[in-house]
Amino acid sequence: MEIKRGIAVSPGVAIGPALVLDTELYRIPQRFIEPGSYPDEITRLRTALKLAADEARENQRIVSEKIGEQYGGIFQAHALMIEDPGLRTEIESLIRDQGFTAEYAVSRVMRRRAKMLESLNQAYLSARAADIFDLERRILKYLLGRRQEQLHKLKQPVILLAHDLTPSETAELDKQYVLAFATEVGGKTSHTAIMAGVLGIPAVVGVGRFLTEVSGSDQVIVDGNKGLLILDPDVDTLEHYEEARRTFVHFEEELAELRDLPAVTKDGVEITLLGNIEFPEEAAACLERGASGVGLYRTEFLYLGRKEDPTEEEHFQAYSHVVKQMPGKPVVIRTLDLGADKFSSVTDPHSQERNPFLGVRSIRLCLRNLKLFKTQMRAILRASALGDVRIMFPMISTLLELRQSKMILADVMDDLEDEGIPFNRKLPIGTMIEVPSAAIMADRLATEVDFFSLGTNDLIQYTLAADRTNENVASLYNAADPAVLRLIDLVLKAAKNANIPVTVCGEMSGDPIYTLLLLGMGVRQLSATPHNIPEIKKLIRSIEMKEATEVAEQVMRMDTARNITNFLREKARRFLPEAL
Repeated sequence: MEIKRGIAVSPGVAIGPALVLDTELYRIPQRFIEPGSYPDEITRLRTALKLAADEARENQRIVSEKIGEQYGGIFQAHALMIEDPGLRTEIESLIRDQGFTAEYAVSRVMRRRAKMLESLNQAYLSARAADIFDLERRILKYLLGRRQEQLHKLKQPVILLAHDLTPSETAELDKQYVLAFATEVGGKTSHTAIMAGVLGIPAVVGVGRFLTEVSGSDQVIVDGNKGLLILDPDVDTLEHYEEARRTFVHFEEELAELRDLPAVTKDGVEITLLGNIEFPEEAAACLERGASGVGLYRTEFLYLGRKEDPTEEEHFQAYSHVVKQMPGKPVVIRTLDLGADKFSSVTDPHSQERNPFLGVRSIRLCLRNLKLFKTQMRAILRASALGDVRIMFPMISTLLELRQSKMILADVMDDLEDEGIPFNRKLPIGTMIEVPSAAIMADRLATEVDFFSLGTNDLIQYTLAADRTNENVASLYNAADPAVLRLIDLVLKAAKNANIPVTVCGEMSGDPIYTLLLLGMGVRQLSATPHNIPEIKKLIRSIEMKEATEVAEQVMRMDTARNITNFLREKARRFLPEAL
């Protein structure tokens, strides 16, 4: 048994067979054969090895003829490796002595060899591990009859293991068959992590290298509560996690009972709980989890996998779908936040940037591309005639950017009025506070807008100069850092003086260890991923505001993120022991 530690990004516990994505979805259907049937299995293996070697030699011929024998030599080496008697003997011994299927034995041997190569301190030899994986795929193809499975067409439950998953790949996952996933790279606030939370699939990211240590159909456990990936668990560990899984399911059932109850503290202070959504279909999930509206409607999905910009009508249909499901409830639509880590086909003359996180993204991109910006604004304004729509500008870093955005919005309003198209001219206008300059200038920005929304993901990243998707600086990226908390305090005080509301909409708002702190600092609106809302509501209904205020006062006197995190975790555990 091996225990790997990563970053917990979506809660829950899952136990099941591994599907290793880097084998190109050649799923190994079973690990063991019937006693005494190894001769037939060895025959299958030898046939597959011969066919794989023949294919490699055919590739050698084709490549040599087209681009030269030196390149064809790569495939000649592949053929020689497949035909290596030592390789065949090693695989056959696992079939004969361990009762492994040919597929499983191939995967075990190949991954053992790849791991040995990767462990060498010589870059050239270490890189050859990719060749081993290529051979594994080639042999499995013939053993499994060329069958490949697609992520959205799985027929049996698996735990997905991969180097990384794109947000679009994650969006395709069917939770009925993908019990959980774990990746070698990734951060807590990457869009893949956010998508996992939206889908309710337990997930751990940023585990580091582990794919060479696991084969398809190996038994694995993903603990999305503690950020653990357990390979080949022993009997005691399996029993422990079976019980943990049952406990978590029972806890989820208890939380469901809170759906229609208000988020109010024991001493009568009401907190507004809103939902963060990525896709229109998630509006239903917000209502199911007891949200009072949508506090952050991300609109980047409209650009997912496209070669052209979406039309005004496509924007309008997406927005109106959500607004109609939220009668009488607020829907805060954030304008385009593309760039850097976002998924989109949108191009810009400045897209090839050395440091895109500090380049043309979000509001900067929109102010450079007014046609794109106005198209979205027209659709948002049209949707405002259908319900309580509010517009919010992302990544505002200067007062001038905010004023320019408001001027463009006013121009669009005039155009719609001239065309006789209905909209709400008084729709509330807000700005994200997610860069330090905006937090520092919050007192001035507060006089220009109707509300603030604290985007803690980017605020942490820019304050601490730590890439939020980089597992190598995960220890620096911390919402509990005193510098981040001081900026949040600055924003809350500026908003209070201007008498405008503040919503916290980053991942910090959905993590129960920060709920007491945020309430104690003065936050009265939280917007979180729908699956986090019941936990937050349960905690709110378990406390008195006096306790939250005392927690905030103690935290603001502390000077290290580690001490603050430990303190907050212990405080939250008293009220929510099942989740913490």
